[in-house]
Amino acid sequence: MKGRILIIAGSDPSGGAGIQADIKAVTALGGYAATAITSLTVQNTMGVTAVHPVSQRVIVDQINAVVSDIGVDAVKIGMIGNIDAARGILGALENITAPIILDPVLAATSGDALASGDLADFILREFIPKVFLVTPNIPEAEKLTSLAIKTEDHQLQAGRRLVGLGAHAALVKGGHLVDPVIADVLVSGDQEERFAHDRIETTSTHGTGCTLASAIAAGVAQGMDLRSAVTRAISYVAEAIKQAPGYGEGAGPLNHTVSV
Repeated sequence: MKGRILIIAGSDPSGGAGIQADIKAVTALGGYAATAITSLTVQNTMGVTAVHPVSQRVIVDQINAVVSDIGVDAVKIGMIGNIDAARGILGALENITAPIILDPVLAATSGDALASGDLADFILREFIPKVFLVTPNIPEAEKLTSLAIKTEDHQLQAGRRLVGLGAHAALVKGGHLVDPVIADVLVSGDQEERFAHDRIETTSTHGTGCTLASAIAAGVAQGMDLRSAVTRAISYVAEAIKQAPGYGEGAGPLNHTVSV
């Protein structure tokens, strides 16, 4: 087991997304997952019916407990929920030098809101300049950059804008476009790269964003360069979708136990 990843995110009782998916992905890829839970959601494959935020103090105490004892090689941040939690997380991570991978979760796969309306602006101002990698899907990238994203070139423009705002790198995911070939576009200060893969026709898409970001964080924590970490993570998520168990009546979970 190599690479200690501190995961800061919400809990999904159905096990397909959030902290549960993060732990499974990191473990499957040989890393060690520690967590700080930001919210308790009530959800399943059909959607989110309630969100119960964890207090800022408890979030910060969880982070401090992990950092002071286990240590951290990378941080993955998913669902934050509200600005109070965001401020606490930023303060707790202020002196941590481990790279931060931010999945700017604003809504669930079902479309249900998982963040307060003003959180996107706070993320843009306060989080983006501090992260190693931000991994928005197209609706999230549109919200963060105020760009309409309809093409791969638009994804590239959004990635450039996020890097221009201070992120070391941005991976703008293309799954929300309708093309048969999905392209995830990676932009950093010294590279721009397209990761293309065939669209998999499936309803098993619950937690794909959480899983991808955690898989990348595992690779970074294990000493992989960013391109290699992204390449492995994309392959892992694709295989997890292909071998999904078919559970639930809505957007079903992945099979996080696959090997790549």
